[in-house]
Amino acid sequence: MSVPSSHRPAWAEISASALRSNVLALKSVLGKTAFCGVVKANAYGHGIEPVVDTILEAGASSLAVATVDEGIELREAGVTAPILLLAEIPASSLPDALVSSLTLTVGSLAGARDVIDATRQATGTHPVHLKIDTGMHRMGVAPDDVKNVLDVLASSDHVDVEGIYTHFSVADGSSGDDRGFTRDQIEAFDTVLASIGPERRPRLVHLANSAGALGYERSRRDMVRVGLAMYGYLPSAWLAGALEEHHVTLTPVLTLRAKVVAVRRVSAGERPSYGRRRALEKDSNIVTVPLGYADGFARRLFEAGAEVLIKGRRHPLAGVVTMDQLLVDVGDDEVVLGEDVVLLGRQGDEQITADEWAQRSETITWEILCGVGARVPRVLVD
Repeated sequence: MSVPSSHRPAWAEISASALRSNVLALKSVLGKTAFCGVVKANAYGHGIEPVVDTILEAGASSLAVATVDEGIELREAGVTAPILLLAEIPASSLPDALVSSLTLTVGSLAGARDVIDATRQATGTHPVHLKIDTGMHRMGVAPDDVKNVLDVLASSDHVDVEGIYTHFSVADGSSGDDRGFTRDQIEAFDTVLASIGPERRPRLVHLANSAGALGYERSRRDMVRVGLAMYGYLPSAWLAGALEEHHVTLTPVLTLRAKVVAVRRVSAGERPSYGRRRALEKDSNIVTVPLGYADGFARRLFEAGAEVLIKGRRHPLAGVVTMDQLLVDVGDDEVVLGEDVVLLGRQGDEQITADEWAQRSETITWEILCGVGARVPRVLVD
């Protein structure tokens, strides 16, 4: 295939068909629960523009972001769907959020007062979601303060307390302790709902992230906030059961590709790349691939034994990853300039996933996907 319009032959393909299939698969599991697609952090590294239209067309009813700037970017791109800010924002950012019709999160009494002050200067009625801290202890109203916060928000005709939610901290965990804690969070949240009574209960109640939605049916209320699973990865292997029950699967959406830009024969004993970390065991063809740690291929992956795919075969790195390039040992295989290289994704019968990189790097899949550098073009395919 031709290389996208770029002066550097390295890019990320974003599969519209895989993304659409994932949303439909997840919706089949979730039933009538509204689907909120989480597109913060540049859509988990996939690129907001290639992702948003596809997931909305596939049935997402709303979007969620982390920052006001992310929400404004979506509005400027013509997105009219509801956009939830997943964190309480500084008072100074509230006017811009209101102008852009972003749904606010209130996570404190002070935050509620700031929202009241800001809406006095605005026109219309603005949706707010109340975030409850049930054990994550990162952000949210303490259960004992919920009624006071609701009283403050109710003091303005410009505020519509549309939603109430919490966030799980270990819903992906498979241990008995993790599962017990997640059930405790659900119980704590339900206790809050009971305390405020049905007459004050907001219209949208939501608890579940991807892990919660798949692992805890009881957490699927009026809406779920789906991030990682939408992009084709399970937060934890044990969550596959919910998909298997409905005979559906998830497909990774992102493929990281490049083209070979140099080939040279290097003698046994030579030590390619910075630091001269490892000697070649035999004479080998060494190819240069124009993608490095500034693009998300971390230096630690060399020592961890990472490989790339060329002609459908796995090949190891020949030396430490550099900022803009990496070297690959293809042995005696004949590789030419312009040969297709897959760093993440499928080629032939082989596949390298973000889960594999995460295991090698002793990190999580989320970090791998979000780490794909901004200078790597995202190209929507199929």
